[in-house]
Amino acid sequence: MDSAMDSVLTAELVVDGLVPKVPRVSPDGRWVAYVTAPVGHAGERPTGDLWVVPGAGGEARKLASGNDLGSPRWAPDSRSVYYLVGAQVHRAGVLGGAPEVLTSWSGGVDECLPLDAGRVVVIAPDGPTEEDRRREAERDDAGVRGERARLSRLRTLDPRTGEIRTPDVLGGRHVVEVAARSDGLLAVVTWPVPDLDPGVLHPELHVVDLAGGTVRDLGSAAVEARRPVWWRGDDGWHVSYLGVVPPGLVGGCAVFDVTEDGVHRDLTTGMTSCPADLATGPLALFADGLDTVLRQLDPATLEFVEVSRIEGQAESLSVSRNGDVVAAVVSTAYEPKNIHIGQPGGLAQVTDTRPELRGVRWGVQERLAHQADDGLALDGLLVLPPGRTREDGPFPLVTLVHGGPYDRHADRLMLDWYPSAQWLAAAGLAVFLPNARGGKGHGHDFAACVAGAVGLDEWTDVLAGLDLLVAQGVADPERLGIGGWSHGGFVAAWAVGQTDRFQAAVMGAGVSDWGMLAATGESGPFEAALGGSAGWEGIGPHPHDRLSPISFAANVRTPVLMLHGADDTNVPLSQSEAFHRALRRFGAMHEFVVYPREGHSIRERNHQLDVLRRTRDWFCRWL
Repeated sequence: MDSAMDSVLTAELVVDGLVPKVPRVSPDGRWVAYVTAPVGHAGERPTGDLWVVPGAGGEARKLASGNDLGSPRWAPDSRSVYYLVGAQVHRAGVLGGAPEVLTSWSGGVDECLPLDAGRVVVIAPDGPTEEDRRREAERDDAGVRGERARLSRLRTLDPRTGEIRTPDVLGGRHVVEVAARSDGLLAVVTWPVPDLDPGVLHPELHVVDLAGGTVRDLGSAAVEARRPVWWRGDDGWHVSYLGVVPPGLVGGCAVFDVTEDGVHRDLTTGMTSCPADLATGPLALFADGLDTVLRQLDPATLEFVEVSRIEGQAESLSVSRNGDVVAAVVSTAYEPKNIHIGQPGGLAQVTDTRPELRGVRWGVQERLAHQADDGLALDGLLVLPPGRTREDGPFPLVTLVHGGPYDRHADRLMLDWYPSAQWLAAAGLAVFLPNARGGKGHGHDFAACVAGAVGLDEWTDVLAGLDLLVAQGVADPERLGIGGWSHGGFVAAWAVGQTDRFQAAVMGAGVSDWGMLAATGESGPFEAALGGSAGWEGIGPHPHDRLSPISFAANVRTPVLMLHGADDTNVPLSQSEAFHRALRRFGAMHEFVVYPREGHSIRERNHQLDVLRRTRDWFCRWL
């Protein structure tokens, strides 16, 4: 591309773009509905738009707009779309007409699923009682904040009258997800309580017949059970779902099938890729190294057979009733997320949600393959500054570690509100994106080996790739940085306590103390499994102490930028506060920034702009 025609990559260009999500193929395959929303939003709640595009490809048409718009679901006749706006059910006709508001449920609605012209299944929490309202008013008067999780139940909505009924099924269990069979039977995932901990640890699966008012329990499901789907084999109907491979809490995701006698069997045992999404068929998207593979289950062998390979990252899989039309959100190395539609054997892009990026000259993104110190095969990515090649090195280089740790760097466009490769490359920095053990894309064993061992072999995996880039003359050993968000923030904090070779670090919403996180984070049991212990397991020192960056704060000589959301419940603010106090105690150069109203992900536009500018300025200052 002629440099005179290149667009300047600004922070506004990153956060003001639209992102497509939750594509839903109509039952007849003629349409795909999807939602777009800006990366960052200016108000309390983001505004989204609902679109439909022909399944055969064509021009997209907007059906509706609203705050917190999401969860589109098709009517069985494919003539209208049900969706949520502000946690209430709306409906829009695909051929036109004004959208309708169908509910005004006091507790809000979590999900809706049309069954027929007169019944829509909704998952909705119990509304506040008069006593709840009285207590909330007293708390408001006293300036006290307090909220308890509400039990969500399976309910039915009559779209003609707006009446919501609550059938007497599933007792007091918290309803999480539901999938409908063609004859109206429901597969329902429940938790014993509405709280993530311990709810997600003890899911159960049920088959509900609303017409007959009966429930058949399919027993305990795998931890983190989600995405239930129905499919028909030669022996009848089956229910499958995604969940964590037992028995540990740390490990890869698997597809489970439930037999008639209630046995939950893993259909992906021994595979070296990881199921990431599941749809009717059953069809599944698998994270496979740096790419994504679409596979279909062979009902005769109960093995997943590759249907097509998608370069980069694909997510949010949806399929028509007879399986001949498939949709997903796809991003490749130089293309942002867009809706792709087609037959299972091949998908094609049908939307262009970020035309403003077309004039940007991206840094070359290169796939890496190398070995860990113990010979384990690893992969990753290298992004160079725009217009530069390896021969122009060595470069100042930043290592960006992904979150999770059960996540990955796929070969997609690396442009996000948090420290991202193309954003840093535009400032002249090379970026290394390692996929260390503990992540997805290489099977269960690869993911599970970090249980009770975070920061050990996964850290040497990162170093192995970095050392190779230094040896190849790509990275300047005197100008190295490291950063990341969430688990990536943990690795950055861990790194600066283990070595002085980095000249700058960014710790975004990172973990400094695994024992404290097990006690205060919303996913405490998982954090204890990663760190190896919890603080209440007798008198220390505990296993997690040797894996916590706070234990090595006295060693830190690298300037550290810490960023955190004030209302983060995943990795609470106390994690950065503790590290901040430790670094101040030992006189380490650092800055500590707290974003008000933000959770684990930064959502407000001005805050995202600050994250982008502040992180890039930090690395440029020190490198």
